[in-house]
Amino acid sequence: MTTTPKGQGLPKRVGFAGLGTMGAAMAANLARAGFELRVWNRTPGRALDLLSLGATEVASPSQLAAACEVVVTCVTDSPQVEEILFGANGLAEGFAEGSLLIDCSTISPASARNFAERLREIGVAMLDAPVSGGSEGAVSGTLTIMVGGEPADLERGHEVLAAMGRRKQPMDFL
Repeated sequence: MTTTPKGQGLPKRVGFAGLGTMGAAMAANLARAGFELRVWNRTPGRALDLLSLGATEVASPSQLAAACEVVVTCVTDSPQVEEILFGANGLAEGFAEGSLLIDCSTISPASARNFAERLREIGVAMLDAPVSGGSEGAVSGTLTIMVGGEPADLERGHEVLAAMGRRKQPMDFL
């Protein structure tokens, strides 16, 4: 049985890659909001608390992308985002055309533009959405999310973003 996120008419399968201090708390808020959540992390064993909230763990980023309409990433830096996206068994290998990536990592604008263009070539949209508010904001779902991308993609990702933060600051630089 699929659950329906609050405020949504249709179920939305959401994936989350990067279950560190920030990412695990952000993913937990997605699970609590009712999204059908799939998770992946490079270090095994980080998903246990999320599994108790109903999340499903997958074996690779490509499996995560193949199972989800929207994927959120939250890792340390640009090289890690690139590895998760375009490395062996990366998200790009699994994304269906029309998928949406929301990257909540803090990466350079040049990297965000590059990744967005490479994803656009395979029919995948991207929102660059770094967060501010620390681990406390991640746990409480009160992060400030600064979003760069196309307005239509922001609308598509709004419910996912709303489950993780309170303020979304649109920015136009992708």
